[in-house]
Amino acid sequence: MEELKEGWRRVRLKDITKGGKGDYGIGASAVEFDKKLPTYLRISDINDDGTLNKTSLKSVNEKDYKKYILKDGDIVFARTGNSTGRAYLYNKEDGELVYAGFLIKFSLDQLKVNEKYIGLYTLTSKYKNWINSFSTGSTRGNINAQTYGEMLIEIPPRNLQDKIVKIFNSILEKIELNRKINQNLEEICQNYFVEIFIKNSNKNCSIGQISDLGNIVSGATPSKKNQKYYTNFGIPWITPKDLSKISNKFISRGNLDITELGFKNSSVRLLPKGSVLFSSRAPIGYIAICSNDVTTNQGFKSIVPFKNIGTEFVYYFLKNNVQFLESRASGSTFKEISTTIMATTPAIIPKEEPLKVFKKICVNIFEKQYIIEKETEKLIELRDYLLPRLMSGEISV
Repeated sequence: MEELKEGWRRVRLKDITKGGKGDYGIGASAVEFDKKLPTYLRISDINDDGTLNKTSLKSVNEKDYKKYILKDGDIVFARTGNSTGRAYLYNKEDGELVYAGFLIKFSLDQLKVNEKYIGLYTLTSKYKNWINSFSTGSTRGNINAQTYGEMLIEIPPRNLQDKIVKIFNSILEKIELNRKINQNLEEICQNYFVEIFIKNSNKNCSIGQISDLGNIVSGATPSKKNQKYYTNFGIPWITPKDLSKISNKFISRGNLDITELGFKNSSVRLLPKGSVLFSSRAPIGYIAICSNDVTTNQGFKSIVPFKNIGTEFVYYFLKNNVQFLESRASGSTFKEISTTIMATTPAIIPKEEPLKVFKKICVNIFEKQYIIEKETEKLIELRDYLLPRLMSGEISV
């Protein structure tokens, strides 16, 4: 074990908590989200960066839920599946949260540690390497409360903890502000779509099918046996897993690109900028817009919108019909939407004038959202560069 810097300590998680143990969450049935009820915090509601994913929140309405309400200083960890290790430090701005059974809660002792420092620690490579040490092959191992409690954490003196937290608070607050701005902009477009094309569909739309909105394109995977088909920087190639890691509206590339050789020796097809990606299996319903030309694997049935329809309409049509599309999926191993099913799914076809109005509303908003997402990406790069260096003492505050 490496030698610690002067004044630093190596502690177990349980030694800086109240009670010294972790508590498992409530095994409840989620109900439709209701502002009058507490939010039911599940693993899927926690982003990889420790923030709350608010896209599909549910509520809980169990008799004894009050015992599982998160308080200041509480941090929860996912204990099972490929999401093991995902962590969330309670933020009172997220409202009343009840943590689910696959989460383990530790109440950090704020006299012993700055709780936000521990929240930042869960974003470091040291923490992620510790989580990955429980993996076997491609499967991430489960981690119970006792094991989490024994996790070793290196912490500096309290005044240094506070300084590091202060630095990162400014970055994280700007990231969160950007998310809120984009969420508000998204609600504006969504509300207009509902008003123009759903509430007034009789006068503003005709009935057709998805194939009337654009060309449907399936993806493919170049042979994984040939290393020359893949590269870190080549032709963007996107998988559903790439979309699972982001909450962005726009995407330019995934974790891995393909080479020209891989492109030529597979059935991969190039999707132009403005195409709308729709994951058609494992899982169904991830949606994003290409900010440049991309390719995808076979987990997508993407739509290249016709010019007279446009990206904006196709994007919101799909967003508002995910459940309907999912209900049409078939398959014994896992549910999947075929090209034929996608093409023949009923769709509303916008009339020219109301579509012009909608596009005019969306075009500036989309541009603003794209700029904000790019700024956020730069802030995240800055966070990820500084965080390990400050928390290891490599860079002094």
